[in-house]
Amino acid sequence: MNDAAPGLLHAVVLDGDGGCRPANAKEIEKWSCEKGVLWTHIRLGDEGARRWLRESAGLDDVVTDTLLAPDVRPRVRLTDRGLLIVLRGVNLNPDEDPEDMVAVRVWIEPRRIISIRRRKLLSVQDVLQSLERGHGPGTPGAFVAELVEHLANRIGMFVDSIEESIENAEALLESADTLRTSQRLSALRRTIASVRRFLSPQRDALDRLYRQPGPLFSVEEIDYLREEADRITRHIEDLDLARERAMVLREEYLGLMAQEQNSRMYVLSVVAAVFLPLTFVTGMLGMNVGGLPGVNSAWGFAGSVIVMIVVTVSLLAYFRSKKWL
Repeated sequence: MNDAAPGLLHAVVLDGDGGCRPANAKEIEKWSCEKGVLWTHIRLGDEGARRWLRESAGLDDVVTDTLLAPDVRPRVRLTDRGLLIVLRGVNLNPDEDPEDMVAVRVWIEPRRIISIRRRKLLSVQDVLQSLERGHGPGTPGAFVAELVEHLANRIGMFVDSIEESIENAEALLESADTLRTSQRLSALRRTIASVRRFLSPQRDALDRLYRQPGPLFSVEEIDYLREEADRITRHIEDLDLARERAMVLREEYLGLMAQEQNSRMYVLSVVAAVFLPLTFVTGMLGMNVGGLPGVNSAWGFAGSVIVMIVVTVSLLAYFRSKKWL
């Protein structure tokens, strides 16, 4: 962090051949278009960064407000001076949920790139590493195309993990592990809903970008953006399919639970039906009144037992004839 650009994470100058060189604070402050393409990456979160963007970056108020907004959805805004892009990437930071997608805000001019993030986004680091290896973008349009590519790659990896989790949930359902299956399905549905909430507007933003690219993109870069927008669309379709599979699994799970409950209730009903006449017989013979049959007979107890056995066998035979057992 420095006085010229508070919250600065890195600043590099693109050489136009896929490489870059570091830029210091004085170069950022006195930058001119003749010196090349400057990429400044800023951490949003302190007052110094806000002050630099509003007072020293030379941006319009509308653009600055969008860059500093606490919560933004994917969008594309083309102005006379440049292009404003807001994109979301999967959150792969340690101890954080992937569905809590990280926003990156990018302002593109013909000779300057300003990107801002609140939390670390690995796709931005991928672009920087490709520049350091000498295989990175050489123009602002190529920078956007490569950033979108890395975002799509990590979204694809995340969608693959969702599909794998669905398969694991299917295996749990087959193993009759109902509790874990219910928990897994609930978590998957919440995750899919959270990710799709941002992917749909991101697809629309990319679609608008390659249809109305402006002067910052070449024909090849526009075609590349179209392909990446198609990839995002396929990922959304895969998420929709995964959501449908999760709903089907949920219905199967509820069906199994209902079947299991019905089986238990059936067993209890059969037991109650068998013991109901036995309870009646024992209750009647247990009344403390005179005149009960067999009270003064040595065979009274044996006779009562025989009667109950006959009643039980008769009920079981009846249930068997009705195919209830």
